[in-house]
Amino acid sequence: MRKILLAILLNTQIIYAQNLNNLSFGSDSTFEVVSWNIEWFPKNNSTANYVGTILSNMSSDVYALQEIDDTNLLKQVVSNIPGYECYFSSTYYGGLTYVYNINTVQINAKYEIYTAQPFWNAFPRSPQVLDLNFNGDNYIIINNHFKCCGDGTLDINNTNDEENRRLQASTLLKEYIDNNFSNKKVIIVGDLNDELTDPITNNVFQEFISDNGNYLFTDIQIAQGSSTNWSYPTWPSHLDHILITNELFSDFQNPNSNVSVVRVDDYMNSWNNYENNISDHRPVGLKLDFGNTNPTSEVINNEKKIISVVDALGRDVETDTEGIIFYIFEDGEVRKIIR
Repeated sequence: MRKILLAILLNTQIIYAQNLNNLSFGSDSTFEVVSWNIEWFPKNNSTANYVGTILSNMSSDVYALQEIDDTNLLKQVVSNIPGYECYFSSTYYGGLTYVYNINTVQINAKYEIYTAQPFWNAFPRSPQVLDLNFNGDNYIIINNHFKCCGDGTLDINNTNDEENRRLQASTLLKEYIDNNFSNKKVIIVGDLNDELTDPITNNVFQEFISDNGNYLFTDIQIAQGSSTNWSYPTWPSHLDHILITNELFSDFQNPNSNVSVVRVDDYMNSWNNYENNISDHRPVGLKLDFGNTNPTSEVINNEKKIISVVDALGRDVETDTEGIIFYIFEDGEVRKIIR
């Protein structure tokens, strides 16, 4: 009986390894930025090996990580991934980290913003800026981890209200980008701890959403879609976001560009296995393709039921609408089409 149980255990471990080794995301022809909260890394003695395998197999150009507790252990993990380095802030450390491919990106500067005490209420963890070049173009990435929790209602009169603090953070972040990176290709990522789909009067991101000529939450269709594809399944919600400025709109319109929640748990046989060993958040990744930005059409097969067709702002549109539209299928898949 012991031999049988041991064989079953070994086979199970092999299946996990094989499944996780099938995980992929990045490619040689795209620029990838992935945001991932790894829930106070590490959760246990297995976490480091899992995270090393995931980072290596996803093969992204930049990872913006949150909740990194053991920085020395993460350094060891990254040192075992050829071509990658990591960065932690030199001032107050709030768990934010960048891991990046030194063969594909050139780092120009790394620093934090809003570090002074008057901003601590809005930013319990100061936003972390990475200024880099990829294929000769300059990009600014800002990694964030907004205040968590709250009762779900924005109290505009209480500056200590959790939702109010996230609103303050959004307002200050937009102000900084408008004033300092007005013509830059900016990608804002992180665990922002709130929903994009909240009503206007209760939406901490409304300033970004309303300024739709300059900003776009690339993952808005994920937020409006099936909960099975959200980044935080434990309390079904979509809290991890990727926001871009208008300098990147045309690149995101490329039919080969996309954003997705990377369901790593699918490669580990269960959500419980993933959550118990790695994190309660899934990674969210942006992939930008610069090869062909001319609008093209894509044929949608009728094997799956389409439940809605919307534009980039989430408005219902007809299937022949010009520009970027999104098909939302019954199984939660969101497919971007450009006409």
